[in-house]
Amino acid sequence: MDTTSDSPRKKHLREEYMARINRVMDHIESHIDGELSLEVLARVAGFSPFHFHRLFNAIVGEPLFRFIQRVRLEKAATQLASNPKKPITSIAYDCGFSGPAPFARAFREAFGTSASAYRRAMHDADSKTRKPKSKTGKSNSKAGKDRASEGPYTGSQKLQRTRRTSMKSKEALSVTVREMPAHYVAYIRHMGPYKGDSALFENLFGRLCAWAGARGHMSAPGVKMLALYHDNPDITEPEKLRVSVCITVPAGTLGEGEVNTMTVPGGKFAVGRFEIGRPEEYEAAWNALCGDWLPESGFQPDDRPPYELYEVDGWDEKSAKHTVDICMPVRPL
Repeated sequence: MDTTSDSPRKKHLREEYMARINRVMDHIESHIDGELSLEVLARVAGFSPFHFHRLFNAIVGEPLFRFIQRVRLEKAATQLASNPKKPITSIAYDCGFSGPAPFARAFREAFGTSASAYRRAMHDADSKTRKPKSKTGKSNSKAGKDRASEGPYTGSQKLQRTRRTSMKSKEALSVTVREMPAHYVAYIRHMGPYKGDSALFENLFGRLCAWAGARGHMSAPGVKMLALYHDNPDITEPEKLRVSVCITVPAGTLGEGEVNTMTVPGGKFAVGRFEIGRPEEYEAAWNALCGDWLPESGFQPDDRPPYELYEVDGWDEKSAKHTVDICMPVRPL
């Protein structure tokens, strides 16, 4: 039997399943302290509760409630590391645990140590366990890739705080703390390792641009592209890391196939501007912002996802260097 004609239909159906699973992931991330029951999430996905749990496991490779628990614990670990003054009980509740005792048990099981010991290790400059590993391992720093932005970010209200430092490559770094708007975006998501894999990002952005170009979004005034990082690569193991490549689209735009839509939260961000010439320089840029500027800034990261922002207007593929804005969500220390 010739099934060639079925291939486009099968591809469309698979993309529809993945789009629904992505919507569930987005809902979990934005409602981490809320009700995340099987019934609620099945409604978000548009599947029956009877089948949804098995579908999620089959597509993501991780049971639904293990995924929720892992995301909650990884967000808690990030807060422990970045907010030394926040009570552990408050972190537990903010990350969706019913109380300090269930949180303590789950954290010790996942990381092999207590939350308080984890926090001390992360902030002890002389400790050999400065970054404890979870039992499932950890990944390395932010990935680099061969895309970037051009020109200033418009429509942002700069706050009266600007600092300068430098990358190891001696490229000047300018950081401003700004109120950034929310972005409504279309996106394609990747789950798995991405560090230094410029071919992966080129493929993801190429597919997204083909979709956007066919619908006139690439030529829209002020269109921007983003790479949004959902997980902390110092905590989440590489196989479970999520990154979404995005393009801004008009509110209400609907996704199709592998392309879905979401709102990237706005708010206060530290925005570091870098000139990038090679893909491997992205990691140095992230390290300069997070390791050099942030500890002396009076700010700390919060739970919104960081992203890289690129301007589509003026992009020159032949240019040796491009400008990228690395946007780290922050709040006062």
